[in-house]
Amino acid sequence: MQQYAPVPTALDALPALPQEFTGRADDLAFILGVLDPERPGGGPAVAVLSGWGGVGKTTLAYAAGHAAQQRGWFTGVLLVDLRGYDPHPAQAEDALEALLRSLGVRPEHLPPPGAGREVLYRSQLNAREAAGERLLVVADNASALAQVQPLLPPGHHGMIVTSRDALAGLGRMRTVNRLQPEDAVALLKAALKKNDPDDVRVEENPGAAERVVLACGCLPLALQITSALLAQDPGQPLSERAEALSQSEGVLDGLSDGHRSLRAMFDQSLERLSPQEQDLFRLLSLNPGPDIATPAAAVLADQPQPAAERLLRQLATSHLIERNPAVRGRWQMHDLLRAYASERAEAVKGRGRDSRRRYDQARTRLIAYYTEHAEAADTHFHPPGSVVSSRFGDREQALRWFDAERENLIATTHTTPQAGLDLGFALGRYLAWRRRLQDLLVIRSLALDACRTLNDNRNEASAWNNLGNALRELRRFDDALHAHETARTLHQQTGDTHGAAGTWNNLGLALRELRRLDDALYAHETARTLFQQTGDTHGAATAWNNLGGVLKEL
Repeated sequence: MQQYAPVPTALDALPALPQEFTGRADDLAFILGVLDPERPGGGPAVAVLSGWGGVGKTTLAYAAGHAAQQRGWFTGVLLVDLRGYDPHPAQAEDALEALLRSLGVRPEHLPPPGAGREVLYRSQLNAREAAGERLLVVADNASALAQVQPLLPPGHHGMIVTSRDALAGLGRMRTVNRLQPEDAVALLKAALKKNDPDDVRVEENPGAAERVVLACGCLPLALQITSALLAQDPGQPLSERAEALSQSEGVLDGLSDGHRSLRAMFDQSLERLSPQEQDLFRLLSLNPGPDIATPAAAVLADQPQPAAERLLRQLATSHLIERNPAVRGRWQMHDLLRAYASERAEAVKGRGRDSRRRYDQARTRLIAYYTEHAEAADTHFHPPGSVVSSRFGDREQALRWFDAERENLIATTHTTPQAGLDLGFALGRYLAWRRRLQDLLVIRSLALDACRTLNDNRNEASAWNNLGNALRELRRFDDALHAHETARTLHQQTGDTHGAAGTWNNLGLALRELRRLDDALYAHETARTLFQQTGDTHGAATAWNNLGGVLKEL
């Protein structure tokens, strides 16, 4: 294993910070609070920085080390790269050898691999403390507790650990997140200026610069790769680079400069997962919306919910997904990781028919889950006296589920014509209730398109009627009138008296808004009569009420 030993560095060899380092004030304050020798409460001065690959953990650790030394808190820094995500990660005994050499222990005095090395390491640090020294140990790129625990310094020395995994049990933990957009733009600008002080592309087109950094996910590594590519092509406008990066199918291709690759870094993290964890990561790319609830993920993976939750927690620990900070039990994935997960899924599907069928079945299960729950929740918005589903206890519970899943449900309407039809009907009352009228218009239009695609003449009349209601809510009264007239004609052609009654009633509302009050009066009278013929007391009451409104207007 000697060939994999980390390269030692001298006590004063902390690398200089890149001049484009920016935007980490809160993170630095946290780390310095942990390393402060006068910190209240005492305890180990160990900060553990975790986050997904390329987020800037190593540079942040260097910045914290420099800031701590400038405050006079440390007399030197021990730095070791554990290469935790390389094919051959450094073992603890190799890291101890590198650190002991940095501390001045001669090779012939090094104990063989084992407990003796850790004892000598601690003894050396205790001797330094007795001599009035305080050292900072930076253990970079760790992937397992076993790599780091033997390196924990005794006494009043400090330590910073960086990892793509959340390594609990070492010290104070901090998740390092991507930059804020304004800081990402500042990084891009500084990186371009470092290559060419006369590069003014960011200043000349700040809007395009923002699009570039958003396409890079505000991820420091992606921004550094992009700035290198831009430096190689000084004539490329930022708008052109932003356009290239916005192509979702090739975004990861655009984040490689020949030396660094975001895809390669994601590969390293994925390969460390178990086969089940890798499988769920790929399957999550099938979810059409921005986040997913644990029960939906269990359906997607065809796993019991407790098993799916364990897998999700492990993916979150590896920072390949993250918990939704606003709602417990929901999980989300960064756009770049979603693109990567989709790539991996397509690669697996390309292995043959069985693999494609398995992913198609998972997608079908998820669509069915969203559809069945939406239809059950919708029953709690039906007129009084209607049968309601026992899947939700009451309207408030159904409303909370709709609110949590709204974006997923709307995205699912775009997946297949059948989903567009089913969810186009199931979401309408909820979206009207929440006054999300543009969303309402979209799903009503999709439902109508789906009826035509599926040749579903039975539901087409209702789809036209629903579309008319959405248009009327948006005060597009002429369009609403046309939709309701079309629906009325279709209902009459199929002999659907009850459907015709509802359409006549809505037609009257559109006519009233257009100030065609005599026509509106006739429409509501017709609706009342038809509702009475079908025995729909609630519908008749609504028609009577609308009739009264028109009479008052007259």
